[in-house]
Amino acid sequence: MRRTWALLLTFVIAATAVWADSYSDTVDIFKKAGASSWYFTNSYGYAVFPAIGKGGLIVGGAHGNGRVFQNGQYVGDTSMTQVSVGLQIGGQEYRQIIFFEDKRAFDDFTSGNFQFDAGVSAVALKASASGEAGTTGTNTATSANTGEATTHGGGYYRGLAVFTIIKGGAMAEAAVAGQKFTYTPHPQS
Repeated sequence: MRRTWALLLTFVIAATAVWADSYSDTVDIFKKAGASSWYFTNSYGYAVFPAIGKGGLIVGGAHGNGRVFQNGQYVGDTSMTQVSVGLQIGGQEYRQIIFFEDKRAFDDFTSGNFQFDAGVSAVALKASASGEAGTTGTNTATSANTGEATTHGGGYYRGLAVFTIIKGGAMAEAAVAGQKFTYTPHPQS
């Protein structure tokens, strides 16, 4: 069991350190993949995670570091940790962005320790080399003209909208419930 945890921890640390993309590149990837530009324009703020590494063999874990933006301005750092137990196997790396509908949702997230409840699900976006996108998930439709996810009519759940893009790997588990976040304000904000 200790060896499993050691391997899992090694995978998660390596995945987040080696493959971390820049934050602006990650935002651009989400925009091209269908994270509606409506969210970027109309949300109170968002958290961007360029790389979250996840792995598991019955017991699993995930970790990633991100940045929080309010009205387009960088205001702090965040980290996500997830521990899960159940039927799961494999390893995966993905990008994630969380939009905050209003000040209340933003303040909840940046209060220090925040955790998703069981009702939060992510819209999985599929990015291809040409920049076209398809979407899967709940409350999602795809615009035939732009490939843009048009979930803004009902895509928030308790003030949050979550999008993910798989970077690589394979894992038979894709829930975001159980993710715990920490937040540290940027010294200049």
